[in-house]
Amino acid sequence: MANVASLPIMLKELKLAGFTQHWEDLAQKALDEQWLPQQYLAELCAQETSVRCHRRLQRYLRESQLPPAKQLSRFDFTDAQGITKAQVMALVQQTYWVKQAENILLFGASGVGKTHLACGIAYALIEQGHQVKFTTATHLVQSLQHAKETLRLAEVLTRMDKYTVLIIDDIGYVKRDNQETMALFELIAHRYETGSLIITSNQPFSDWDQIFDNGMMAVAAIDRLVHHATILEMGGESYRMKASMQRRGGKKVTDDN
Repeated sequence: MANVASLPIMLKELKLAGFTQHWEDLAQKALDEQWLPQQYLAELCAQETSVRCHRRLQRYLRESQLPPAKQLSRFDFTDAQGITKAQVMALVQQTYWVKQAENILLFGASGVGKTHLACGIAYALIEQGHQVKFTTATHLVQSLQHAKETLRLAEVLTRMDKYTVLIIDDIGYVKRDNQETMALFELIAHRYETGSLIITSNQPFSDWDQIFDNGMMAVAAIDRLVHHATILEMGGESYRMKASMQRRGGKKVTDDN
């Protein structure tokens, strides 16, 4: 028969953090309330599940590299143009688009809230157990190009497959370069119908020939992105410009974008 005194050591070796934290308190409660052994075990398993879910959520948040304070609860829908709160909430409540590897494309001028909205959707998805990765487009293409030069592009693209949603922020700032934009195109082609993309852009599709090295590549990239996509076109004033004007006017700004 196992020695009860060695239970904490065994639980640690088995990496059962929930059991380790709660087995003594629950054991006493089980005695006081005359639980069946099965009920005591079920309660311990529930605690273990809760601890693991919390740790997994924290790990997903760290790995996502999402900028802080960009949750949907902090987004001001009252000034948003071209989108509604109901429209956005439907995307986080009905996540079939993630399961079907569909995309979200956010267009609008600088400062209207594209990045905040993309990140807000991502935060909500992480809470539902999805793995998400945030990156700026310029950083992404540089990383992909480096991987291509070192013959590791296929490996890097495969490694990104663990993220069900990949956010590419400010694709319009990518410099038109044959090698870098080819690597970006390979990512788009790789994730086509296998993983979702959320892309923000201050340039409409008609100007994407300024991003990709040639028109044919731009058309091919757009074709893959819009085939299964929700397109949101945002308008309104720049949040940053309004915040600057408010500061000059002596008004306190509680949030930015």
